[in-house]
Amino acid sequence: MAVKTVVALLFGGRSSEHSISCATAGGVLAAIDRDRFDVIPIGITGEGAFVLEDDDPGKFALDAASMPRVSDNGTRIRWPEKAGDRTLRVFTADGSTRDLGEVDVVFPILHGRFGEDGTIQGMLELLGLPFVGSGVLASALGMDKHFTKTVLLQAGIAVAPWTTVTAREWAHAPSDVADRAAALGLPAFVKPARAGSSVGVSRVTDWAQLPAAMAVALAEDDRVLIEEGIVGREVECAVLEGRPGQPTRVSVAGEVVMTDRDFYDFDAKYLGAEGIELVCPAPMTDQELSTMQGIAARAFEAIGGEGLARVDFFLTENGFVVNELNTMPGFTPISMFPACWIASGLSYPELIDELIELALPASI
Repeated sequence: MAVKTVVALLFGGRSSEHSISCATAGGVLAAIDRDRFDVIPIGITGEGAFVLEDDDPGKFALDAASMPRVSDNGTRIRWPEKAGDRTLRVFTADGSTRDLGEVDVVFPILHGRFGEDGTIQGMLELLGLPFVGSGVLASALGMDKHFTKTVLLQAGIAVAPWTTVTAREWAHAPSDVADRAAALGLPAFVKPARAGSSVGVSRVTDWAQLPAAMAVALAEDDRVLIEEGIVGREVECAVLEGRPGQPTRVSVAGEVVMTDRDFYDFDAKYLGAEGIELVCPAPMTDQELSTMQGIAARAFEAIGGEGLARVDFFLTENGFVVNELNTMPGFTPISMFPACWIASGLSYPELIDELIELALPASI
């Protein structure tokens, strides 16, 4: 019998996207190939405790009436004591300790701060544990919308015009901020610099709405972006790192079609709210798709991406404008990242296999 690869699935976390991470975990637990992989589910509570969770996909189903969460069950994961040691242990609620065995790869399906932003990646790099996805720098860049835009501009990639505002600037010079925002025109979007899943995002159609929008965004981060509203189709594509010696791979395009909603907010993304239609593959000419895929690959490489990403665009009358780049995109079975790969011929279980294979050292 072939030896199985041991995967530590890491989910939950301290960010406002905790429940979405749990839902992603449910999808992965249900789909991962149990003939190839043994899974150690590790949840991170909202307070930051690492606990041994149940290997039960149903426990983490996305339900608007009862969003899934990691609860503190009294266990504590003990990570390896030094680089090169891959043994995980758990302290149980009764005070005993047991080995969980050696882990081959960590799959950190964490969204938002304290997980997608390079913090967990730094811990895993210090421990010498292989993991799925980008490393510290690319994760930090992808999480911070200001620095994502800065790097992409330097790489010659079009992004929406913006201004970045600190909490201190807003508190002490709101009129200056309002002047900078007015120069961008209406409508505008106000976003936390470091948050995902459209958490804390507001669409402003009258500058009288700016103070309320800033309050919502500053509740998530102490730096906020005010962006020019771009008119165009909202299209996305999924990216996979190339195998050694092979180029970056990019999926077909998906499209977010607004039927009766101002923008693609949290409720529309995850709770089935009306007014949004997801189309994949999106209708697009061969030239448009080729151009979009080329820009997505360039953006991924510009930040030093590894493993996976989703690149979000506006397709305007003047061409493509990158909106955001997500280094750990939504990965529930209905999310756009897997949907784009499924439409490109890669099933959800095969996608999980591929991400794990990309993360494993060649010797394993």
